[in-house]
Amino acid sequence: MTQPNTESKFWWRQGLDALNSDQWEQLCDGCGLCCLHKLEDEETGEYHYTSLACDLLNTTSCECGDYENRTERVPECLKLTQQNYHQALPWLPNSCAYKRVAQGLDLPRWHHLRAGGKALMHKHGLSVSGKVQHAAGIDEDDYQEYVLQWVDGE
Repeated sequence: MTQPNTESKFWWRQGLDALNSDQWEQLCDGCGLCCLHKLEDEETGEYHYTSLACDLLNTTSCECGDYENRTERVPECLKLTQQNYHQALPWLPNSCAYKRVAQGLDLPRWHHLRAGGKALMHKHGLSVSGKVQHAAGIDEDDYQEYVLQWVDGE
């Protein structure tokens, strides 16, 4: 397996605010969890992931079917940036590279920048690959029936 060029360990040394756009994009786990519909508990403020994915998400590869135009095609899609990631931290999974680096933590061993690819993430069930369905045709009032129990973020 080819190891990525992580000599500089840019995600750790620089912090999120100092990353250039290529580094920012590379940091993404590619797990697909951020592309799932989430429900917020009004009493506790906790977020619960559902097994319902954005219709642009390839539910096997965990890649967006139209990444460049996703925010135009899906108005509720949030493009995570260095300007808004602080607001997203509460609903990002604990395994998310952006959240981990923001908290001063290193990337997990399965992260593609350390492992050389995304195979470990999928092998260990840390992505949505094969676990979710598209939300099309499902009434939002029924989303609570699709809340996931396996997303613990670690």
